[in-house]
Amino acid sequence: MLPNLNTALLDLLHEIHGTDVKLIIGGGFGIFLRTGRVRRHGERTLLQEMPEARSTNDLDLFLRPELLIDSQKLKPLAEALVRLDYQPVRGAEKYQFLKTITNGAIASSLKIDILTGPVSHFNGTSVKADKRRARPNPSIDLHAHPTDEALTLDRGLLPETIIGILSSGHSWQAEVFLPNAYTFLMMKLFAFRDRLDDKNKQFGSYHAMDMYTILATTTEKEWVEACEIRDSCSEENMVIEAGKLIKQHFSAQDQFGIIRLKENQYYRPELQIIDFMSILQELFPA
Repeated sequence: MLPNLNTALLDLLHEIHGTDVKLIIGGGFGIFLRTGRVRRHGERTLLQEMPEARSTNDLDLFLRPELLIDSQKLKPLAEALVRLDYQPVRGAEKYQFLKTITNGAIASSLKIDILTGPVSHFNGTSVKADKRRARPNPSIDLHAHPTDEALTLDRGLLPETIIGILSSGHSWQAEVFLPNAYTFLMMKLFAFRDRLDDKNKQFGSYHAMDMYTILATTTEKEWVEACEIRDSCSEENMVIEAGKLIKQHFSAQDQFGIIRLKENQYYRPELQIIDFMSILQELFPA
């Protein structure tokens, strides 16, 4: 599914080319891009043993809060989704979209989630925000799902160039951004917490493995930035909660975080679990 995602993302980037919309790519595809980035550049990372990239059929697109505050800047994205024939997901209209992708005789669905940073980023603005939606005002028929754990969304962003073939058959390349390791880990940690008892989501095992992959793709420079971010927001409630979650689920081999990681289909005995736990506890102290 990853080639289809790359094409779908390029199609969208082509449609919004030349506008103020700069996309931050999270989720499984964001981790796939991080992995490719490290392998291309051959940089030294915190962990040397890396799992293979997992497949996904979702694109998690994060928007900087200022795009929602000045909604006219976001209008090109809303119009692009319509032109590319994305249909709203029932019950999550305006921030989740589906499109059928056909590859020969095989049809599959591609899903786009539109997300942004914490609800608190919209205090005192015209955006109407609650835990479920951030609604720009004036309306442009596009919302975003707030992510309170992404409180450092706009810090330490990594530029990444996407290269490939558009649906039209033409070559294209465009720039996106990837969250820094600290923000990405925060998001995946809380996603793990929310899926810990969810059988349909493999009890959070993919999120646990994603956390390992994020650290396995964290360069020395990015680690320094992550520690600086940690020190600057240590009093934030979400950060304090993150430290508690790491201590509860990722500080010993018999805890659920490590158990779920080892249950994941991409787990290999060679993965550096002890180092993984140690780094997490340093980055998110209880």
